[in-house]
Amino acid sequence: MQFLAPPVDPTPIFEIFRGNYATELLTAAVAHLHVFEVLADRPLSFADLQNRLGLADRPCHVLVTALCAFGMLRKQNGLLELTGLAREHLLPGSPFDVSGYVGLAADSPGVKEMVERLRTNRPAGEKPEEKGAAFIFREGITSAMEEEASARHLTMALAGRANNVAPILAQRIKLDSARLLLDVGGGSGIYSIACLQQNPKLRAIVLDRPEVLKVAAELAEAHGVAERLECRPGDMFRDSLPAGVDVILLSNVLHDWDVPECRTLLKRCADALSGGGRLLIHDVFLNDALDGPLPIALYSAALFTLTEGRAYSALEYRTWLAEVGLNAKAIISTLIHCGVLEGVKS
Repeated sequence: MQFLAPPVDPTPIFEIFRGNYATELLTAAVAHLHVFEVLADRPLSFADLQNRLGLADRPCHVLVTALCAFGMLRKQNGLLELTGLAREHLLPGSPFDVSGYVGLAADSPGVKEMVERLRTNRPAGEKPEEKGAAFIFREGITSAMEEEASARHLTMALAGRANNVAPILAQRIKLDSARLLLDVGGGSGIYSIACLQQNPKLRAIVLDRPEVLKVAAELAEAHGVAERLECRPGDMFRDSLPAGVDVILLSNVLHDWDVPECRTLLKRCADALSGGGRLLIHDVFLNDALDGPLPIALYSAALFTLTEGRAYSALEYRTWLAEVGLNAKAIISTLIHCGVLEGVKS
């Protein structure tokens, strides 16, 4: 069975699916955090606004990025200020104020859940009394990816996007001279499988949790690459990564983690690469100014509520790659707002 690129781009489906986060973030900003009133008198720096709102760094970035992408805040000379749209329509008492209308959704379950996430900086499922978190592997947290039925369900759900994107990635990233690909947090293994089909001399290792790898092994067999794909159970933050690999893939992995974990994982990957080796960050990318684009800002909100991460900019990734001795290349687009940022080890 060969992976083929989709004849019709599914990106609009994902944009519509994530649209609810716009309602939740806007309503949270208007009716619960009163962001526009805080900025009514004068512009503030990000740090000052964060302090006034009482938010941690990650939720404040998610919120401010979205409000900038909505066209309600803008960045000028290092400060955040209201746009005309926000000043005219979202300040209580203004002649054309619609904040009360937006506030009608203030008590909806989705908005209240978003406010809880923003104020606590904790993803859903992290509290002991809540159902296990889907994508977090941390001591004291029950992950749905550790239980066979839920791991299979979530892995196959995520595979729907990978089925569309993986053939594009395999076509556009040249791996004809590579010998061994390490797919860290590779889940279903679909990205590795597509690369193996595209490159007959390539071998791959998919590193993930044991229950997840059961799905990867089945898919590798079904797609005729089982002899060249190893499913290796492990913890990407604790277990040793195979040394001397010449390509490492992090596909939609880093956005699940906060900045310290991203830096740690990039350092571990850089150390595992051989000289001239390549690290492929396949992910979405915010603008370097962290003010959009809107579809990525909304995806960032989704990631924020479900994981310990958010969407990051190419500038953030390039900075972290430089810290671990990798030279960043230009981004190569794939599909559904994703692209590959490559770092090469000197």
